[in-house]
Amino acid sequence: MTAHVPTAGPAIETHSLRKIFRSRWSGREVHAVDGVTLKVESGTTFGLLGPNGAGKTTFVKMLLSAVHPTAGGARIFGRDSRIPDARRSVGYLPENHRFPTYLTGRGMLDFYAALSGMDASSRKRRIPELLELVRLGDWGDMRLGKYSKGMLQRVGLAQALMHEPKLLILDEPTDGVDPVGRREIRDVLTALEERGVTIFLNSHMLVEVELFCRDVAILNKGKVALQGKVKDLTAGKGYRLTIAAPVPDSLRAELSTQASVTSAPDGALEMQFPTGAAVNEAIDKLRAQQVEIEALTPTVSTLEDVFIRSIHV
Repeated sequence: MTAHVPTAGPAIETHSLRKIFRSRWSGREVHAVDGVTLKVESGTTFGLLGPNGAGKTTFVKMLLSAVHPTAGGARIFGRDSRIPDARRSVGYLPENHRFPTYLTGRGMLDFYAALSGMDASSRKRRIPELLELVRLGDWGDMRLGKYSKGMLQRVGLAQALMHEPKLLILDEPTDGVDPVGRREIRDVLTALEERGVTIFLNSHMLVEVELFCRDVAILNKGKVALQGKVKDLTAGKGYRLTIAAPVPDSLRAELSTQASVTSAPDGALEMQFPTGAAVNEAIDKLRAQQVEIEALTPTVSTLEDVFIRSIHV
């Protein structure tokens, strides 16, 4: 079986995508996804973030046509995602997947690949390759009931990669996995990224997303609260100046009007300045008074800082 070769263009593109669930009894409406317009370029690593109930999983299910949108549309490599052939270029690993534990890793991969229509010769070729890729080459003949959570995630990843997809959609792939397992999964994804696979990661593991993804979008209450490149969203927000020597009281009082000042137990001062111009002016004044400057460091936001700010605006 040969994977569908996608056309040029964004890997994922949605326009005003909306899903409203209605209670059969009360008639109450829940706007799970509320007009999301999003673009994921081919070959990138993209993280979809949001608190529980933000609409992340519903968004992914609409991409895969497991849930029909109330309004709007989605395209995969330029084709309507509702067309089955458009989804042949997609590999998917759902959250909390369940594989029959009596099957071996090799047997599970063969079984699900056969269900998807992959011929026997392709399955025979791909299964050993994938077991090695996810570092389970020595575990292929072991029953899944003996696998750790991290190993189950990795063999699930292998299952999603059987047909050599160009777009890989992962729903909480490292949830509940120990640090070693998370690192192993991240190494596998990095190898896939180097091969040009577009990776769409739906997660609330902010540290993992910050380490791996280049671009992110943050959903909150069904809407896009923030979107951009991780490096831009976490870019420097000021400068921290560390001063080891005593500062004259008059100068300290003057600088306190331009910066937040804290005292360390060893007598050092730390001053947080909002701009480069402000810190340069302070340095000039300190040097004029022959005050020793120990360090100057730019301060940055973590993705967690950005996330918290975006969902509380």
